[in-house]
Amino acid sequence: MAKLKLDLHDICKKGALIEKELHRIILEAVEKRIALVEIIPGKGSGQLKNTVLRFLNRPEIKKLYHRIDKDSKNFGRLFVHFRHVNERFK
Repeated sequence: MAKLKLDLHDICKKGALIEKELHRIILEAVEKRIALVEIIPGKGSGQLKNTVLRFLNRPEIKKLYHRIDKDSKNFGRLFVHFRHVNERFK
């Protein structure tokens, strides 16, 4: 299964860049029909994770993916699952 990974540790202090990278990785998954995106906001205070979750819950973003799973063993990691509809059956 193909997977994309976005580690936000290096850009955690740059708000505009965080949103830009989140948008880029979601659109890349849609365009390349990737089934899973792993996003690593890190553990910290949870503020960055909440920022990521708010981004993912925007209506225009939410319609692009199937579901989100929070890693039960690692608080600082999220999985975004995509269910791409086969173009032939649209």
